[in-house]
Amino acid sequence: MLDYMRHWEKGHDLWVFGYGSLVWRPEFDYVERRLALVRGYHRSLCLWSRINRGTPEQPGLVFGLDNGGSCRGMVYRVAGKHVPDVLDELWKREMSSGAYVPRHLNCHTHQGPVGALVFTMDKTKDGYVRGLQTPQLVDIVRHACGSYGPCIEYVIETDRALKGAGIHDHKLDELVRHLNSAQTPDRNPT
Repeated sequence: MLDYMRHWEKGHDLWVFGYGSLVWRPEFDYVERRLALVRGYHRSLCLWSRINRGTPEQPGLVFGLDNGGSCRGMVYRVAGKHVPDVLDELWKREMSSGAYVPRHLNCHTHQGPVGALVFTMDKTKDGYVRGLQTPQLVDIVRHACGSYGPCIEYVIETDRALKGAGIHDHKLDELVRHLNSAQTPDRNPT
């Protein structure tokens, strides 16, 4: 956290970019929220979750920002007087496994660009996973459950929150369609 703090001037407000659970469960007070776009990264289920949304024996997956493309999400403006406490809580929540690299990136909003704290994937960590095909994703997400609850809940809540904010993630939409169809019993048994 100390390394990131060089981007923040004491007493100034801080913007934080959310692209997964921070969209539907930020768990911190903010004074403003905007739709935002980050370029150079895309939302991906690329991080094994062995505690929160899975177990060591049956890991789940959570979203990370992986290289390439762009990602729509939300930026939250935290009042300067609350920044130290919010950063402390964010570090406990997002950096407990060390799987993310906190960066200060430009986020594009309708009101103009803002520099924000963005948690991107650290591809050198053993929690990083890539190349999973849709059937593998569906199987993992449907069966994993951890201390925060089922992995499927996390994915569906993220999809619901993004849609509610007017953000359409086509890959996530496709995954949720597969998850929903996998849960629906066959109405025409043979």
